[in-house]
Amino acid sequence: MSTIRHFIAGTDAGAADRTLPVYDPATGEAHRQVAAASTAEVEHAIAVAKEAQRAWRSSSLVKRADVFFRLRQILTERADELAAIVTSEHGKVLSDAAGEVSRGIENVEFAAGLLHHLKGERAEQVSRGVDVHSVKQPVGVVACITPFNFPVMVPLWMVASAIACGNAVVLKPSEKDPSAAIWLARAFQEAGLPDGVLNVVNGDKVAVDALLDSMEIGAVSFVGSTPIARSIYERASANGKRVQALGGAKNHMVVMPDADIDGAVTAAISAAYGSAGERCMAVSVLVAVGDIADDLVEGIRSRIGELRIGPGTDPASEMGPLITREHRDKVASYVAAAAAEGGTVVVDGTQRAFEGDGFFTGVSLIDNVTTDMKVYQDEIFGPVLSVVRVNSYEAAVELINANRFGNGTAIFTRDGGTARQFEYDIEVGMVGINVPIPVPVGAFSFGGWKDSLFGDSHIYGPESIGFYTRSKVVTTRWPDHTPAQLDLGFPSNH
Repeated sequence: MSTIRHFIAGTDAGAADRTLPVYDPATGEAHRQVAAASTAEVEHAIAVAKEAQRAWRSSSLVKRADVFFRLRQILTERADELAAIVTSEHGKVLSDAAGEVSRGIENVEFAAGLLHHLKGERAEQVSRGVDVHSVKQPVGVVACITPFNFPVMVPLWMVASAIACGNAVVLKPSEKDPSAAIWLARAFQEAGLPDGVLNVVNGDKVAVDALLDSMEIGAVSFVGSTPIARSIYERASANGKRVQALGGAKNHMVVMPDADIDGAVTAAISAAYGSAGERCMAVSVLVAVGDIADDLVEGIRSRIGELRIGPGTDPASEMGPLITREHRDKVASYVAAAAAEGGTVVVDGTQRAFEGDGFFTGVSLIDNVTTDMKVYQDEIFGPVLSVVRVNSYEAAVELINANRFGNGTAIFTRDGGTARQFEYDIEVGMVGINVPIPVPVGAFSFGGWKDSLFGDSHIYGPESIGFYTRSKVVTTRWPDHTPAQLDLGFPSNH
């Protein structure tokens, strides 16, 4: 069994005294193991990053941009290779993995425009002979802690902008699928990034705690569940760090009575069951307004039996397995609980049988769900779609705004006035109009509201530049031949 080690100072590192299993979710077999970093190993990676950051900060912006242009070329030419690594450890189908790589490339493209993003501002003659300008300077060493469900895209959300801004990074990927992060670090190296600017430490809570407690870490980026996001935000901010911690979601898709029913059905199936529902932007609640509910439920029921579920390496598969056996069993428990609480289980995918020991489950559809049910309240992170019936647009908005999560939402309607009002009314960070998964393109920023975000900054795009830099304002006056006058008053610009 091969061991995935850390990547520090441009080479494999770590004694691998303690390891964790890495499974192939399609077979249920542990086919690799990953080294679990000790506190000392994390501290070593931080020290390496700190030293490398000094030289990287002094490099020209053009040189930094060249790294990202070359990295984009590497990712584009070898996207299939990287997608296959994702599928082997996460389980998602190859086409989905390839889509993840493509979205990650968007963030590399954004970072390549760093000469524009890092421009400051200037005002001359704010007072007689006095000019003011601002500059953006790097934070220093940044910790990036990423989830299992997007082992390429989410690291590139963070790492690309952080490095473009002149920081060094210690990346801690999920221990469930760490190989993609090592691949990315080597790709950065091949693109010309100096050794030590990007380091990868693998492991579990030991590694995370070492990053959160280190006084050499200036900023922390995190994506994961809400309880962990809250904990990371509290611990890191208490240690004086700036933090962006993206948490969980319960994304609602509203379908108005005037919507295109076939389009809404197709969108709901794709958004709820793609990647086995292991997406923070997956639709998990379908809000059926008025008398469209019966047709909507029947349309979904009649089509989900056709979904081809199997190994991600099989081109015929549309959905792969869940990430672990334990998570599969937890997802199944929500379906059983919904039936016990009065929900109508239209399709129970947990009863579908699969050959072998992979972590597969079928897709489930639950109708007549109410807000007091556990299946509604919790983030399930699996292929379970709940249907909540409401009588009006106003009731749909009230339902969504009352939910503790505010990551993403969507409305399907033919009416422009309704769509515009929804955009105005809804208290959610990312909104789709006839778009079920409204993940912003790389030139915008990603992030939710309420319990879906801890910290003040969304991730990637324009907001990431502000997060990974510190602004400095410089006020300048050059001496002239006028004799200086003593003045103990507060400076005035008049």
